[in-house]
Amino acid sequence: MRTSSFLFSAIILALIATIMMVTSGVNVAIALIVLLIWSGSLLLVGGAPPDSQNSGKSQEFSTTRMSELIESSQAPMMITRRDKIIIANAAARDLLGAHIIEQDVRIALRHPQAIQLIDSNETSSAVIQGLARRKDIWEITRKILDGGLAMFELVNRTAEADISRAHTDFVANASHELRTPLASVIGYVETLREDGASLDTKTAQSFLGTIDKEAHRMQRLVSDLMSLSRIEAEKHDSPSAQIDLAALTKRAANDAAGPNRLARIDFAAHGEFTVTGDTQQLEQLIRNLVDNGLKYGAEGEPVTIRLQAQGDKRVRLTVKDRGEGIPAEHIPHLTRRFYRTDPGRSRASGGTGLGLAIVKHVVERHRGRLSIDSEAGKGTRVKIVLPLADKRSKE
Repeated sequence: MRTSSFLFSAIILALIATIMMVTSGVNVAIALIVLLIWSGSLLLVGGAPPDSQNSGKSQEFSTTRMSELIESSQAPMMITRRDKIIIANAAARDLLGAHIIEQDVRIALRHPQAIQLIDSNETSSAVIQGLARRKDIWEITRKILDGGLAMFELVNRTAEADISRAHTDFVANASHELRTPLASVIGYVETLREDGASLDTKTAQSFLGTIDKEAHRMQRLVSDLMSLSRIEAEKHDSPSAQIDLAALTKRAANDAAGPNRLARIDFAAHGEFTVTGDTQQLEQLIRNLVDNGLKYGAEGEPVTIRLQAQGDKRVRLTVKDRGEGIPAEHIPHLTRRFYRTDPGRSRASGGTGLGLAIVKHVVERHRGRLSIDSEAGKGTRVKIVLPLADKRSKE
């Protein structure tokens, strides 16, 4: 209808212009030829008004511009026309596959909650699990645009969910670790208070000894939790102290052993090594490794500690015990908070389950590498590689 009215108006205008030409003295034949050419050009164009002639080009330009705008976005984004995907940026193609272009968005997403989102007639969002991998969590937002278009934006919430779950697990584990010795302390204190007069000295001393042991266990646990918190808070701050690693290692190893176990320390440094680090954290790292080696190594067998160069720019610290070893399936989990291969033995020896977690975070802050290997019946070896201090900074 719009095309017909435009064509009629244009022909009327052509007739008026022809009449004006004739009245102004132009030859009638020439005026008729101009009228024919004008009318023919209108019929060839189809009588379409200028805006409708350019609408296809304009739409093509707008989708091209949209594609350019979203292509480099890190979040997967798609544009659909009547639920068919016409644009998908690089992130969306990586996530769902390059074949999704011209595919129905329902088929591309393949998720019941996502399909419900598509069927909605307004801007809405949904959180779904298992879009690309089973444990992935994505938030999908669909925004209605003009002209039958819609934009889908996908935001990966997996890391946030993992952090939240890790925090929940950490609080639960810490609470459990504190509850056990606390219950023991409270129980023995109540017994002494209620029945202290009827207890013989030996039994009372035994109770007090248990209270003392469990109180110290809680103290170590709180201390390790605070250490871990400090290390995590400082993990983005590069340490700056210049440290003689051999002297620090020997001192920390002797502290960990104490006078009763000092004979079991076998330390040797094959060279002089200066690192840029945090003295307190590196001492704690070595104490934790040596203490583990002494606790889980075979009785009477030494814990071997070696410092040696690894190339020109790094130093390797190795701590090895000669104990029972650790089954291979436990190795990847040893640096997790509160992870224990033998919970009963660890608690009996005063362990908090945080020693290797602290070691891992100290190594990461010092831009080092940590590896653990073990063999049944032969013991466990922990290797830490640290960068040496820049010689120019020393000068």
